[in-house]
Amino acid sequence: MAIKSLPGISYKQIVLVLFCCSAQAFSEALSFQPGIFYQYHYMLELKVKHISQPSMPETNLKIDANVQTYLLWRKKSQPEEQLVHVQIQDFTIHKTSNKEENSVIKHLIDTGNLGRPVLFHWISGKLLGLYGTREDNSRVLDLKRGLVSLFQFQNLSGIHTEEDVSGTCSVTYQIFEGSIKKTKDLSSCTTTRYGFQTDNSVFGVSLNSTSKSELSHIGGTIQTAVSEESHIVHLRLTSLLGSEVASRQHLELRSSNPGPTEIPEDSVQKILELLPEKYQKIEIACHPQRRNEGSHLLTNYLKTSPKKLTKLDISKVSTTRHFNAMVHMFRHAKKRDVLQLLQKASGELVPFYIDAAVGAQSSASLAALSEFLDFSKKKQVSLHEKFLYSAAFAPHPSKELLNLVLEKLKGKVSDPIIMETGIVIIGAIVGKMCKMKLCELKDVEIAKATLVEGLYETEEESEIKMYLVALKNAQLPETIPLLLQYAEENGGSVSRKALAALQSFPTEILSTKEVKSTLRKIFHQTYQEFDKARRLMAAEILLVTDHSQMDLINIILGLEDMNTEASKLLLSKIQSGQQIKNWLCKTENTLLRDKYLFNYSKLSQSGRSTFVSGPLTATKDVSSTYGIDLLFTESGFLRQSISDITLFGHNNHLKAMQVSIEAEGLASLFGDGTEDDDEDKDATVGMLAVLFDVQLRPVVFFQGYMDLVSKVFSSSGEPMSVVKGNVLLIDYLQRLPMQSGLQAIVEYRGGLGLEVSANIDVSIWEQESKTNINTKASLVFEFTTEVDTSFFQADIKARVDSETAVDFDSIMKFSAFPMLMCLELRQNNMPYRETYVVSESLPEKNITYTKRKGRKATLWGKDFPFHKSNSEMCRSLLTADEQ
Repeated sequence: MAIKSLPGISYKQIVLVLFCCSAQAFSEALSFQPGIFYQYHYMLELKVKHISQPSMPETNLKIDANVQTYLLWRKKSQPEEQLVHVQIQDFTIHKTSNKEENSVIKHLIDTGNLGRPVLFHWISGKLLGLYGTREDNSRVLDLKRGLVSLFQFQNLSGIHTEEDVSGTCSVTYQIFEGSIKKTKDLSSCTTTRYGFQTDNSVFGVSLNSTSKSELSHIGGTIQTAVSEESHIVHLRLTSLLGSEVASRQHLELRSSNPGPTEIPEDSVQKILELLPEKYQKIEIACHPQRRNEGSHLLTNYLKTSPKKLTKLDISKVSTTRHFNAMVHMFRHAKKRDVLQLLQKASGELVPFYIDAAVGAQSSASLAALSEFLDFSKKKQVSLHEKFLYSAAFAPHPSKELLNLVLEKLKGKVSDPIIMETGIVIIGAIVGKMCKMKLCELKDVEIAKATLVEGLYETEEESEIKMYLVALKNAQLPETIPLLLQYAEENGGSVSRKALAALQSFPTEILSTKEVKSTLRKIFHQTYQEFDKARRLMAAEILLVTDHSQMDLINIILGLEDMNTEASKLLLSKIQSGQQIKNWLCKTENTLLRDKYLFNYSKLSQSGRSTFVSGPLTATKDVSSTYGIDLLFTESGFLRQSISDITLFGHNNHLKAMQVSIEAEGLASLFGDGTEDDDEDKDATVGMLAVLFDVQLRPVVFFQGYMDLVSKVFSSSGEPMSVVKGNVLLIDYLQRLPMQSGLQAIVEYRGGLGLEVSANIDVSIWEQESKTNINTKASLVFEFTTEVDTSFFQADIKARVDSETAVDFDSIMKFSAFPMLMCLELRQNNMPYRETYVVSESLPEKNITYTKRKGRKATLWGKDFPFHKSNSEMCRSLLTADEQ
């Protein structure tokens, strides 16, 4: 049919008029008619199950009810604006018995609060307001919110923003003749803030949610409304810990009978004043709800456990389980109880409780820590360091925690080491808060200014290095120009600290013209000479950026300008990183014939320095690798040894652990006069440790010959503790508000008990050095999904725990030339256990059902291979010892 233009009216105006008229007609069709009782049958289904354990029973709950609705009021000038009365009747629970698969438990629940009506104000399907009585139970009210949300639909296709029981969400509508379909984008929903989560791609939690609804209508009457929603949540580190929560609503018209007539009034407010019940406007979106656990947990603990508990083995699973439980207790405890526990606990247990109090990060636990810790007291120094490191590893630090650290450091500090540690830890907290998108908070801005201004104001080299380590932990892009300045203009260890800080940044941030220009100047020594360590670090950073082919060519050509060991290590990293292979694939064949570039002299160096990496573990969710980085001096002494473990998953990586032993001037101890960069320096051996992307304060084993002799004679032979304690790797608490009005609470808690110790034994008489880095750890990951409707409760829980130990040993024999060195990396047996629990209860009927399953296994220990020459040297050392 052709549309002909009328005089003075355009085609656009005709289309607009027709569109508006059709929309109006459609709106009028979706309305309740006066004087009619609409009887609907309502069904709500809930399923909760473990996604990784199909053998575990799942929760199946079905609720049946009759719903009566009728028109209470409509606006005279706009009849599609209405106030509708809704009341639930004959509420029945059908529960499949897990003991007998074919039996069904049926319970008629006393409607009580459920039977109290609610009123909803709507216009053309859009919900404008919801009204209920004050006596309504909050969980019951949520079910009514879910029921009313079935009546909410837009009358135009497209994307709309609307508020319902789930919050304010973006919803896509498709309008058809006689039906309306909508798809809700649950990731877009904004609602009342609840819980917390870790902003970490490896230790994070994956959530996949869908929500779809469909309404059918005939002759202006809603016939059916169906809503289906599903939430699948699991831990990225292991999908063994995950659940699926599915909810389905079905509303179907059963009959239409004569009912009360509408009340003629001008407004909704006047109608509410006339009604005998006291209705009040209530929010359409639901609010967070969880069972009240109270403060009695820690109160009961204080009566018994502290008297029995005197010592804990940090690296044992039992201790880590206890740590997770303490974090949970502290989150619900009062300040006086936390403080009492800290004051009365035995000396060995206080650090454990400090870890738990920081992990909880509740107002009460932080207030108790603030009162308990006095940084002016010398006798508390070890506890001050424990508190600071606990704060650095908090998975989601709060501004309250940051302010507590800043407050303590602004006051009197009894030990300079604590001040240095505090500076480093402020950087770690700032870095995590910026990743949580809290960088613009005033408190964080103050902390950032503290670091930058402190670096500008200090002239002491040791303090400068501490501030650079803090900026490394913070990873603030705006500090890159400052780090480049210190890397280029300062000398020695200060410059190396600045370059190390740059290495911590994501590669995409370093791929700027300014950064690459400075790195090139350092490596190629454009304007001044730089030591080999700085040139080596500059080349390593340049290679991980988005470098050009010419950069790779120039680095290969520049190997001749470096000493043998540095060029050997750099070439080893280029080859292991597949840089040459990737480059060759992109290069024209004519360049491959360049004999000056591609020859034995360039691509085969004679030094002993090397880089080795290999796989450690691999699962379908995450993998890990180990790496060993060895740099020798020209004299054959070890200059630097770096061992690391890196986790990979979900297109990201995390430096789980890195231990670096650095030595300078060792040749002077043995009278070696070979020329080298550090020949005139005192013999010094120190260690740097990075745990979960947080660098700790450096540790010095000895500095100078006299210090070495003193420590050899005074040494107890016991290893030096690098780090020891419990931290939360994963801390996640979120709610899943569903279209049905049900809420699922999802909680993950991953505790780590870690003990890293190092022992270095240098024998001047036997000209031998032995080093051991021992890492013992226990992991406990716990998971809970709970749904509580007050008349029905469902919980599924899971736990995965294990413990292991990794040793990295090195033996060096200085009497031989070149020096002999043997490396060993081994992992002990790892006991492993999984536990799964499903629990259901009907409180009104005093019925509870629990099902538990689990399994145990042992992952056998193994030695990890290095390069062939290491095996040969180990055999040589072993043969020499036997002789």
